[in-house]
Amino acid sequence: MSLSFGLLVFPQVQQLDLTGPYEVFASVPDSAVHLIWKDGEPVRSATGIPFVPTATFDTCPPLDVLCIPGGAGVNPLMEDEETLDFVRARAKEVRYLTSVCTGALVLGAAGLLQGRRATTHWYAHDFLARFGAVPVQDRVVRDGNLITAGGVTSGIDFGLAVVAELLGREEAETVQLALEYAPAPPFGSGTPAEAPVAVVERAKKRLGGSRAAREAIVGRIT
Repeated sequence: MSLSFGLLVFPQVQQLDLTGPYEVFASVPDSAVHLIWKDGEPVRSATGIPFVPTATFDTCPPLDVLCIPGGAGVNPLMEDEETLDFVRARAKEVRYLTSVCTGALVLGAAGLLQGRRATTHWYAHDFLARFGAVPVQDRVVRDGNLITAGGVTSGIDFGLAVVAELLGREEAETVQLALEYAPAPPFGSGTPAEAPVAVVERAKKRLGGSRAAREAIVGRIT
């Protein structure tokens, strides 16, 4: 069964939000994975890695799954009607509408989270309710054909969950093994609940600029 996956790629995307699920989806036999943007010009991730879109809003083929990654570049996308219109149109056609990290805020800005259970990065989680979503503190959350993932590294868990939905657990486990995905982090500070208070405050300070800009945007559009 041939499957078509599409991931939105845009300036200042968080590269692991994109490349985590990309690696999982591309590991499925006979799958096609498209990087979608307004045009075919290269874009740089938030950490400087360049990505070349493989499809545009106009040339993108039919998709089984559309995924919106997160990153600092989400901020302007929340007010970008061209992007929001593309997402709204494809949301009516795909089997699964999905996001990783703060990509959920783009779905919210497009009006696609109303009454739906969803998650996102811990430092953006409080924005979900502003878009009419039902916030859930979990790594991967499914509500019908909507699947959202938490912050950054959860994109791999999310990718495997999507593959399991489409092709069953055995295929998802085969991909997991092929990628040797057996996480064993050296520190137990992966969530605010686990991390020391000083580490949480340090992380909030580091993310504060993007957070402040996001607050202003959400205030304008909700």
